Amino acid sequence: FNSVRQGTHILFREFNFVQATPHNRTSFLRTFWRCFRTVGKNGVKVHLTAQNLAICYLRLLCPDFPMELTQKAARIVLMDDAMDCLMSFSDFLFAFQIQFYYSEFLESVAAIYQDLLAGKSPNTVVVPTSSSGQHRQRQPTNDCNPLDGVEASLFYQCLESLCDRSKYSCPPSALVKEILSSVQRLTFYEFLMALAKHQGINRALGALPDKGDLFLDPAMDQEIEKLVAQVSGLSLSAPTSAGGDAANLPVRNVPRISSPWRPLHHRRRMDAESEGSNEETDSSEN
Repeated sequence: FNSVRQGTHILFREFNFVQATPHNRTSFLRTFWRCFRTVGKNGVKVHLTAQNLAICYLRLLCPDFPMELTQKAARIVLMDDAMDCLMSFSDFLFAFQIQFYYSEFLESVAAIYQDLLAGKSPNTVVVPTSSSGQHRQRQPTNDCNPLDGVEASLFYQCLESLCDRSKYSCPPSALVKEILSSVQRLTFYEFLMALAKHQGINRALGALPDKGDLFLDPAMDQEIEKLVAQVSGLSLSAPTSAGGDAANLPVRNVPRISSPWRPLHHRRRMDAESEGSNEETDSSEN
């Protein structure tokens, strides 16, 4: 239960488990941030191809994490432009948070956006349910330029209905309204970027700190400093203590014990001497 409370129960688990509950998703996001925040802390920019990012970072925590989610998060930051670009780790992290935690909601939003882009009125747009929300690609009509996006007020009407009906996690509708009421028209990726940058949505989700505090984690820094100090202390004290112990050991005079095994030439000389002494004894007796 401690691991569930601390959020470490998702480590090295399969993706189906990681995304199974809102708590698991929040735990994964928080763990991902705490493990790799030093990437951004040192000013490093991520050379992002979704494959590299998935293998180098996400798959260290979840071996079968799908690359599709990292690709979608990259498109939020890059506004659906070229994928092989440099981006800051913090930009990717907040975009990834939205894409991962609200993935089912965003699929439904994409379907609604395509309907509005095709010229349908809000009354005829089918708001996907939790089970039927799919990202449908449709060709827009000639009267609507895709680069202009859709009317924000109509878009919000549909999203409000979606938030009321969806069984999956959705951003607070009041914050969605705040985003859409500040513009007249917007594209799909402009909306996703606004979600990713909105600090109110980030706080409501509760996985990551504010952007200004993203690279601050005093508790983790303390633990790391303790470990570094312990390792440094061991590496420095081990040779010194070993040398000191050796110097302080008393010198023992080991007595030399003669070995019963003697060299062959030494034995022959002893045998010859013994034979000579025997001859002298015999002659003296005679």
